Amino acid sequence: MWLADPQNLLRVLGPGLVAYGLLILFLRLGGKRSLAKLNAFDFVVTIAIGSILANALTATDLALAQAALAMGVLIVMQTMVSWLSVRSNAFQDLIRACPRILLKDGVIDEQALKDERVTRGDLMQVLRDGGFGRLDEVAAVVLEADGTLSTIGKKEGRGVLETLEDVKGA
Repeated sequence: MWLADPQNLLRVLGPGLVAYGLLILFLRLGGKRSLAKLNAFDFVVTIAIGSILANALTATDLALAQAALAMGVLIVMQTMVSWLSVRSNAFQDLIRACPRILLKDGVIDEQALKDERVTRGDLMQVLRDGGFGRLDEVAAVVLEADGTLSTIGKKEGRGVLETLEDVKGA
């Protein structure tokens, strides 16, 4: 049974084109942050918008107007949250994960690994990927707010590491 009802194809095609256009419009209105890999909040909003779009295309009980309103609400809320986080450090601290040092000057912070649920093996893989063969070659490894791991070699990290000013444990 390849096609139960040809009307279902039209149900996907018509509203699908409109929903896609609305998605592009909302993402443009929401700004670059809507597509950025900045933090867990942005990630969740992006996934939710994708879920709404998928439901708009495939669900028979979701009107296009409902899907458009839901996507619009998420984009407006994301814009408000980002606006507030830029203007208020307290609000930013409330919604944003703080980057954390996992290794500093070649010494692994075992408590930070445990707290952040990063294995020693994950840390070692990042070091190997960065071309480091020894821990004492590394000035710092930071678990970033977006979940990625950044490495600063001792060659690049001579003196005060200004990029670590907002990092917990720096």
